Amino acid sequence: MSTAKKSSAQQAVVDAVRRLLTRHTRPVLVAIDGPSGSGKSTLALWLADQLEAALIQTDDFFAAGITDAEWDARTPEQWAADAIDWLRVRTEALEPLLAGKPAQWHPFDFAGGVRPDGTYALRSDFVEREAARVILLDGAYSTGEHLADLIDLTVLVDAPRRLRHDRLKAREEPGFLKAWHARWDSAEEVYYSQIRPHSSFDLVVDDSDT
Repeated sequence: MSTAKKSSAQQAVVDAVRRLLTRHTRPVLVAIDGPSGSGKSTLALWLADQLEAALIQTDDFFAAGITDAEWDARTPEQWAADAIDWLRVRTEALEPLLAGKPAQWHPFDFAGGVRPDGTYALRSDFVEREAARVILLDGAYSTGEHLADLIDLTVLVDAPRRLRHDRLKAREEPGFLKAWHARWDSAEEVYYSQIRPHSSFDLVVDDSDT
């Protein structure tokens, strides 16, 4: 594991990916993990530009079929494991791109609200990604066991808790944020302390600078 401040860590990730590309003729998959507000999506967007990569954001695959009541019956460990529909990520996004083919998928409909049966909808339009030598998977829990067999490089983006919460406060509605913290703070605590601690990542990016 290597840990570095953001500017040097950005280049460290680019260098690591380029080394992977010299060893493989197939596309390489890099997972950018980190708690909410850590800065992982900002890093992923920068890397996508630098590496001409296909970017997959796991928020598109939020588990739409799980109701709020079903979430409430789960433990923090289960929240972390079940937050994303990993089967859809694998079959609709990763497998085509890793085979050198374009991919498309219906993203989660964040604006649609709860349906009568308590589940959520997917949008009717598609997100599309062209084939690329580098595939970036951006999202919390993205380096968990569900896709571990496909990932070539794991990157953790982290920042102090107070800074992460301040970033979330600046971009989210207060009522939503209160409910978010009530459920997902405990899931992230379990995941990043027990399931995927810092030492388990190939690279760690310290994004404590605003």
